[in-house]
Amino acid sequence: MNKISSKNQMTTKERWLAAIRKRPLDRLPFWPKIISNAYQKAQSYPFNKMEIDEIIDWIGGDKHIFISPAIVERRSNTSEEITEKSGFKKIRYHTKYGSTENILKYDEGSDSWHPIKMAISNPKEIEIMIAYYSDCKIGLDKKEYEKALDIKRKIGQDAVFVTVIGESPLMDFVEWLAGVQNAHILLNDYKDKVEELFHSMHEVLLTKTKLVSENNPADLFYFIENTSTTLISPEQFLRYPFKHLNEYGKIIKENDGIFIMHMCGHLKSLLKDINHINADAIEAFTSPPVGNTRFIDGKTECPSKCLIGGTNAMLWTKSSNEIISEIEKDLNSLLDHRGIAVTPAGIMPPICKPETIREVCKFVKSYRIRI
Repeated sequence: MNKISSKNQMTTKERWLAAIRKRPLDRLPFWPKIISNAYQKAQSYPFNKMEIDEIIDWIGGDKHIFISPAIVERRSNTSEEITEKSGFKKIRYHTKYGSTENILKYDEGSDSWHPIKMAISNPKEIEIMIAYYSDCKIGLDKKEYEKALDIKRKIGQDAVFVTVIGESPLMDFVEWLAGVQNAHILLNDYKDKVEELFHSMHEVLLTKTKLVSENNPADLFYFIENTSTTLISPEQFLRYPFKHLNEYGKIIKENDGIFIMHMCGHLKSLLKDINHINADAIEAFTSPPVGNTRFIDGKTECPSKCLIGGTNAMLWTKSSNEIISEIEKDLNSLLDHRGIAVTPAGIMPPICKPETIREVCKFVKSYRIRI
């Protein structure tokens, strides 16, 4: 089918919302997913002097703009102490049962923090974190809310606006609180206590989801799940994230929001279950060798979801012709292109030059879609 005529050209926001809702659109959205200053720093002039939005405009991409969830956490009987020094961040959690801490190391190349010491390594530390989460009350941060409104007013239809609510308890536990190996040991040996922790974390997230989806001006509400069967089993996914994500999705939908799940890992054996989660899209849908799914897998096994991604970081280290060839092959395999948006899946690797991304963007924007 021919593309929508130029006189019916959509705005960036209209295009994103049509794709996520699996409706007809003028062309496929393309988001280069440049979201940190690490990308500019790795580029030559003039790109190393440009803002992220300027680079995306030069490339021709359809922008996601992240805005604050505009919430504040308050505690009465516990406290959190954060210190930064020499590239290390220490987060200390103080409760009546004692204290524990996370230590994170800053990586300049990716402009991100990585955990090197986990807060939970034994049953006592589980108790500490149960007390920490059970004491948490969520409120609206009015200054951040006004700031988010102002950003949206200034940019208007030239982007879709996104806010991040959180991460479901199991994935947060595995990635940030206990670490992969220890998380599974603790979940096996102290299941009741870990599930009590999950309950306290979940209660906080339910409150946060309700407050954010009722008040925040974002178009899309994200949970950064990083789901992968390299981290958890399909049975664990059904037991914990599946149930929790459905509850968050129900709240978001009750407030007429759009629920996006960032799931960037191996999903092939989970797709049939993800299809039944009350969410609109999988973002960071990742192809091999980083992930293990292609667009055809998602369209076949998870037809209720918009698929945002379709490539992988390794692909973006290649030439524009090689990248285009693989994207074209995957798009050609589909009967229709409703609910498809092309991105690098993960964050754009700094090794990929803006000129390369621009060539790929031109191809995606000119691809003859079937709607």
